Amino acid sequence: MSRFGEWTKLVALDIDQDTGDLVFSLADGTKAVAPAQIIGTFNSEDQTWLWAWANPSVDEKLRKDALKVRKYGEEHHIDRLTKRKWVGTEEEAWAMTALAVKLCGEQGAYRGPAGETYVFMTFGEVKLSKK
Repeated sequence: MSRFGEWTKLVALDIDQDTGDLVFSLADGTKAVAPAQIIGTFNSEDQTWLWAWANPSVDEKLRKDALKVRKYGEEHHIDRLTKRKWVGTEEEAWAMTALAVKLCGEQGAYRGPAGETYVFMTFGEVKLSKK
């Protein structure tokens, strides 16, 4: 089976706000760990985006990429990047996260579920290990 196919056997995902790590665990004991930043959340019920820099439940050290995007928005007068919360689509939430990946030089993005809300994150270099 290809490595890609093995990711369908994901058994756990965790964002550790203490360490700032995004951790994927597979059934075979493989772990993928990457430094992560929370960019924002998208509430699927009311269709709202909330930037991580405006969310008190996001640890300050995990807001750095979101703050860089806000600064870019201030410099270029882009309202969606500077308004703390706005109504939009999930596609627009992905666009905000993709912009963060580009501006901050990250490796990729991930969307994790939290009830009716999705947490959008960027991540850096992925390190693999196996028990």
